[in-house]
Amino acid sequence: MAKNDKTYFEGIADGLKTLGVGLKTTLKEYFTPKSTEQYPENRKTTLHMSPRFRGRLVFKRDENGAYKCTACTMCEKICPNDTIKITSHMETNPETGRKKRTLDEYAYDLGDCMFCELCVNACNFDAIEFTNDFEQAVFNRSNLLLKLDKEVYDGGSLPHLVKDGGAPLTIGKFNTKTK
Repeated sequence: MAKNDKTYFEGIADGLKTLGVGLKTTLKEYFTPKSTEQYPENRKTTLHMSPRFRGRLVFKRDENGAYKCTACTMCEKICPNDTIKITSHMETNPETGRKKRTLDEYAYDLGDCMFCELCVNACNFDAIEFTNDFEQAVFNRSNLLLKLDKEVYDGGSLPHLVKDGGAPLTIGKFNTKTK
């Protein structure tokens, strides 16, 4: 076992030196100017969003407002934690006599989704996509159960900023101006 060769007073001096280093660091940081992003109030200037961010699942719609989903259930089958539930029925076309699957309900549980994007990759009809809308806070968990076939997604609370990736990101600098 190694013997501690420091005397009592050398130990006190070493402790005071360590305390001085800590106080110097604290005082230096205390007088450094701070910059705070005022998120909820100035979100138009402080929002930095990656274009590849996955926020929530929405239906893609054509120019007439009709969704492209054919109820093939590929997204439901590939979902690892059963976030998507599709209800459909078979309908006969009177003109051709061919049967076609018709979508009754497309339920998506945003609270259980792990945003893996497997459902989007499995969709053969390019009917669903993830948007980068991230403001999904609710007080009741049942509000996270979305019916994608019933709602028309208008872009969320910040449609023009979120689609463009938000405010320009400058590394090392915060945008704290108000608009």
